[in-house]
Amino acid sequence: MVRVGINGVGRIGRAILRVNQLKKYFDVVVINDINPDIDNIAYTLNYDTLYSRLDVLFRSKGECLVNDLGDCIQIYNEPHIADVDWSQHDVDYVIDSSGVLDNVKHARDLIEKSSVKRVFVTHSPNDVDFTMVLGVNEGELDINKHKVISTSICDATALGPVLNIINKTFGIDNGYVTTLHPWLSYQNLVDGPSTSWSVPGEIYHHYALGRSVDGNMIPKPTSAIQATCKVVGGITEQMIGSFSYRTPTAIVGSADITLNLKTKTDKSAVFEIFEEIEKTQSIKVFQNNIEPLVSLDFLQSEYSAIVDHRWTDVINGNLLKMVLWYDNEWGYSSRVVDQVHYVNKREVL
Repeated sequence: MVRVGINGVGRIGRAILRVNQLKKYFDVVVINDINPDIDNIAYTLNYDTLYSRLDVLFRSKGECLVNDLGDCIQIYNEPHIADVDWSQHDVDYVIDSSGVLDNVKHARDLIEKSSVKRVFVTHSPNDVDFTMVLGVNEGELDINKHKVISTSICDATALGPVLNIINKTFGIDNGYVTTLHPWLSYQNLVDGPSTSWSVPGEIYHHYALGRSVDGNMIPKPTSAIQATCKVVGGITEQMIGSFSYRTPTAIVGSADITLNLKTKTDKSAVFEIFEEIEKTQSIKVFQNNIEPLVSLDFLQSEYSAIVDHRWTDVINGNLLKMVLWYDNEWGYSSRVVDQVHYVNKREVL
């Protein structure tokens, strides 16, 4: 089985480990995290407010984490991804879920100077070989050239497949997307500056992000469409505007989509297209919903995008309205795990 290291076990890194324990696509053999307390790393892996406790708990043993399944994960506390001796543990792939932009540069050094074959980056920087969203552009992967692979962001993982289908089927003239995104760890419980995690020490110039997450809806710019345009051919940032609210909720994102279509249609045709895709897809990208559900009903959904067809509507044949839901941690991390599995299968062919 392919051997994987995880660089950074924040919300996404821990979710990736949990998802993989269910899918069993690879062995996690190394974790690097700046938290020097191994017992605390075990604690944060074992117990989660949103996703409950692990069925089989980790415990520290020297510089490792072990459990009763026989898992043994070596722990490092290096600040940069290239400072870890991944080769010593025969690591094939590293998943960089630290969110630190500098680690993309260090990833190239790592591949050149070690036995690590690829690095998967869980955000959407420009300095990568390929940005992949499953259900959109995985067929464009060049297994010989693409060594540093971006797994994009949760918003684009949800929006990309939907906009891709709509554009290929009807054509998109223009539109607008509003995302509603749960709070993130760099925000504050009480008002203050918001410190970047991608560039440690930098204060976000969008000062409103520093306001309390408790009780506030915080309007902010979003990179959702910028990230989506990297993977969906035929659409640009000039065609589709975007905006976001950071909501006072812990989990599950949503996207409100309004598009002007080139080809006339109706809502029944839109529903039928997505219904057929859900039946035939090989990866859990799309799910359709018509039940009267609310955000937390989609907690721990592994689908990239749940299309809520209660709100699908078409006005005058060309104006399309859609609403998506997505667990911004679990759904996204499920696709990261699937990407590692997909790339590994391509590599061994």
